[in-house]
Amino acid sequence: MTGTETVVLREMRWWDIDPVLGLERDLFPEDAWSRGMFWSELAHSRGPGATRRYVVAEEGGRIVGYAGLTTSGAEGDDGAAPAADVQTIAVTRDHWGTGLGSRLLTELLRAATAFECAEVMLECRVDNVRAQKLYERFGFEVIGVRRGYYQPGNVDALVMRLTDPSASVTRATP
Repeated sequence: MTGTETVVLREMRWWDIDPVLGLERDLFPEDAWSRGMFWSELAHSRGPGATRRYVVAEEGGRIVGYAGLTTSGAEGDDGAAPAADVQTIAVTRDHWGTGLGSRLLTELLRAATAFECAEVMLECRVDNVRAQKLYERFGFEVIGVRRGYYQPGNVDALVMRLTDPSASVTRATP
């Protein structure tokens, strides 16, 4: 991290979309999300029927990371608890290795717990070993592979699952 500035996590809002898009294109050039995708996600992140949680990490007025989670919403007709899916986590290269990814993931798992989700799923590029190690530290386990999931590069994705996100948040909190 730079200087004495602290990184603050806060709710992502519409005015964060442009700086987040810049990071998205830098970090995920082959499969970056579009402006419309972020708008759509944020449209479901507020109010009593919210099914999304998006946060940004800000340091000195600069967005240095972001993360998002979606949930299936209320308990299903079959009585099953809702499930959550980590949509994205990104940290600027100059903040790699600082623990910011862990802070963002912890915030998403807190949201999953607040949504009363029984499990959290995610996809991770098979070539993103740094992210895989982060998820494994939190208790995610590989349960499958999605061939050619990331396009246009045709890169496979590991499908990972965490059961009981509330226990993982407790473990991860210092």
